Amino acid sequence: MKYPSEESSTIEFKRTIPENHQIVKTIIGFCNQKGGKLIIGVDSNGTIVGIPEEEIQQIMEFINKSIFESTCPPIIPLIYMQVISDKKLLIIEVSSGMNKPYYRKSEGVEKGTYIRLGRSTLRASSDIIEELKWQSKGRSFDMMLVYHTDKDNLDEKKIYNFLNGRKISEIKSLSNDVLDSYNIIIEEHSSIYCSVGGILLFGKNPQRFFSEAMIICTHFSGISGRNALSSIDAEGTLFEQFDTAYHFILSKLEKSFTIRGPKRDEKLELPAEAIREVLLNAIVHRNYHIDGPIKIAIYDNRIEFFSPGTFPGPINLQNIKKGLTYIRNKMICKIFREAKYIEKLGSGFLTLFTSYEKYRLPTPQVIEGENFIKCILPRQSLSSKPINGDSSHQEIVNLFEQASELSISEIIKTLNITRSTAGRKINELISRGILIRVGKGSETRYQKNTI
Repeated sequence: MKYPSEESSTIEFKRTIPENHQIVKTIIGFCNQKGGKLIIGVDSNGTIVGIPEEEIQQIMEFINKSIFESTCPPIIPLIYMQVISDKKLLIIEVSSGMNKPYYRKSEGVEKGTYIRLGRSTLRASSDIIEELKWQSKGRSFDMMLVYHTDKDNLDEKKIYNFLNGRKISEIKSLSNDVLDSYNIIIEEHSSIYCSVGGILLFGKNPQRFFSEAMIICTHFSGISGRNALSSIDAEGTLFEQFDTAYHFILSKLEKSFTIRGPKRDEKLELPAEAIREVLLNAIVHRNYHIDGPIKIAIYDNRIEFFSPGTFPGPINLQNIKKGLTYIRNKMICKIFREAKYIEKLGSGFLTLFTSYEKYRLPTPQVIEGENFIKCILPRQSLSSKPINGDSSHQEIVNLFEQASELSISEIIKTLNITRSTAGRKINELISRGILIRVGKGSETRYQKNTI
């Protein structure tokens, strides 16, 4: 029997009770991120094997004290037993911590701080440790000051345009109080500096200070990234990057026309609001502390948005459709909202999925990887042709219009179906010659049959 959940950034399986230091590292990783559960008695493939009750009782007696004494700030986990089909499991659960960074006392903060990236527990870099400290203070990277800057690095015209575009009285002078109220500038030791967000939103040359804070847009021929037809680097302020990237994407999409009376109505192959919301999410919520650009790849059958950083705070793949929101870049988000680019926080992914449903297109994919988020929008022009069978058959086949090959775990996670259902449907599609199996065992992948 399989455990009802998959391994993820918040769930880890262990077949047997691991060594104490492994437990501590995993628990620290959970506390420094979104919280999570270490489930002992489940194989790496999700099969429930259980552990003897006497071992559970033995570990429950000392693990709580061991984790508490090994961590700083001290972590107090919730430890309990779960029974599934007469198999006993040990669950060690913690919430996201409020006093980050958490670390192993014996290793110190520089070497003993761990985080969860995807399904792995990794040692945090010095940059990530700094970000954890900001989180515990209620601040964000975009509110940090940029040394070697001053007000001369800001474009006053751009700031005036923003301030006077709001539904408030007109601003006629840029006082330090006005700039400070938006965290555009920061005062430290009687000197005035620009903030990260100030440079990214209103800088004369943002890439001078953040060379990778840009968007690379590429239009490829076919369905793989080999032959680039056109490419553009969207640079400048974040507002300018949005406008450049948005119009580049729209220019590559197909359009249809209908005549209604004296007017001609134009319709894009994809909902424009979906593209807008995904692009805004990538810009507003990306991790600017990571030195890497946003990448947008346009193929014949899909558009891929690649954004540095994982989901912030408690947001994950399971709750993005519920309208939950967690702000990584507080200052950037506030200004985008007052500039009327964002209407309602938490509505981005809701708009994406509902607009695709209205167009009757295959469901978009949202993938959280190790320090990146990828969003894949299927295109209408080369969507899968209908096949005989129920809707779950069609949904599986549609996934292969967005990826050349997939594992069963990826299919399960994307469609939120059980492993037994996925396995049965895949085998039926293989027997009909629609899919083919590649590899064996844990390396098994599936591809669409092109013959």
